[in-house]
Amino acid sequence: MDLKTQELIKQGKVLPLMEEFYTIQGEGAHTGKAAYFIRIGGCDVGCHWCDVKESWNAKLHPPTATDIIVDNAKKYAETVVITGGEPLMWSLDYITHQLQAQDIKTHIETSGAYDFSGVWDWFCLSPKKTKLPLDRAYEEANELKMIIYNKHDFKFAEEQAAKVGKDCLLFLQPEWSNREKMIPLIIDYVMEHPQWRISLQTHKYLNIP
Repeated sequence: MDLKTQELIKQGKVLPLMEEFYTIQGEGAHTGKAAYFIRIGGCDVGCHWCDVKESWNAKLHPPTATDIIVDNAKKYAETVVITGGEPLMWSLDYITHQLQAQDIKTHIETSGAYDFSGVWDWFCLSPKKTKLPLDRAYEEANELKMIIYNKHDFKFAEEQAAKVGKDCLLFLQPEWSNREKMIPLIIDYVMEHPQWRISLQTHKYLNIP
C-alpha cells in the first residue's frame, strides 16, 4: 500500500470495504427497519464463533474511497449501519460527518475495543471477552448486545451491563450455531431478569443478508 493511500486511510477518507448492501436490520433495538450496511474489513478481537471471519484480514478488502461509499449509501437508505470486522479500528469521523450531511442517520455495531471515533445516532456495543471495551464505549452505548454461547455468558453479560448508562437498552442474543440450546435458557433468564430483552438474528430466519 503506497504512502498516499495510508494517509487517506488515517484520515478516514479511504476504508477497507468488505461489502455494502441494503437490507433489513435483523438484530437488536432496530430489528425490522430498513438500513444500508457498510461492512469494513479488519478485526483482531477473534471470536471463535464469528460468522464473518472473512472480514478479519483487512488486506483482503480493497481500499475504497469513503466518498464513493457515501454516494452509494444515499441512493438507498435513511439509516446506515457501519459494522465489521471491527469498524472502530479505523477513523470514522469523516464518513459519519459526510453521511449526516446527507441527512442519513448513522448507527454502529462494535466491540468497543478501539478508540472512539465518529458521530452516532445509535451506538450498539457488543463486548467480547477476548478484548474488552474501552471506557468511552460504555459511556456512548445506546444498546448493549450480549452474545450468549454458553451459561457462563450470562455472568459476563451482567458484568458488562453494570458498566453502561441507566438508559442503555440491554439485549441477550443467542449465538446462532448454539441457538437451539441457548434460546430456552435466555427465555427463562429474561423472565427472571426483565431489564433484559431478547434479540434474535431475524435476518437469518428471513434468509436475507
